[in-house]
Amino acid sequence: MEVNDTKTLISAADIQDKVAELAGQVDRDYAGKNPLLLCVLKGAVVFLADFMRRLTVPVEIDFIAVSSYGAATRSSGVVRILKDLETSIDGRHILIVEDIIDTGLTLKYLAENIRSRGPASVKIVTLLDKPDRREVEIEPDYCGFRIPDKFVVGYGLDFNERYRQLPQVSILTEGRDS
Repeated sequence: MEVNDTKTLISAADIQDKVAELAGQVDRDYAGKNPLLLCVLKGAVVFLADFMRRLTVPVEIDFIAVSSYGAATRSSGVVRILKDLETSIDGRHILIVEDIIDTGLTLKYLAENIRSRGPASVKIVTLLDKPDRREVEIEPDYCGFRIPDKFVVGYGLDFNERYRQLPQVSILTEGRDS
């Protein structure tokens, strides 16, 4: 693991405690329902795996890939769908599973796109929220941690496809484009 250029922000143990807490909230809110967990690739896949294993309500999963960053550390604001859903979401309860909300541009676009497809409901669960960077109005329904305006990696989050394997969330301290 490459940790020389990172500083731990949230420990692996704290992440697991928060994932269990979020799953408990979703279990209560979705009792008697069969929500579709919509994982935003690639960053949210680690969070999704741990989160869905903690749930007791029956769920299904699907994946969507969007891009607004490329190899930079700041969102370009231009959102592209790289991989679309394989499941019909008409009439379904959708829970968008996201790794981090930063400017909100990507997630707002995605949520509006999903709402246009006729689901029964759309809610957002995110591991990390960076409200100081928000450029549009969007708030998660379930939030793990609010974090400062620092570029973070680990637990699925990457910089240029590196650091995803770290079990904690860390601040990237060097080796990046600003």
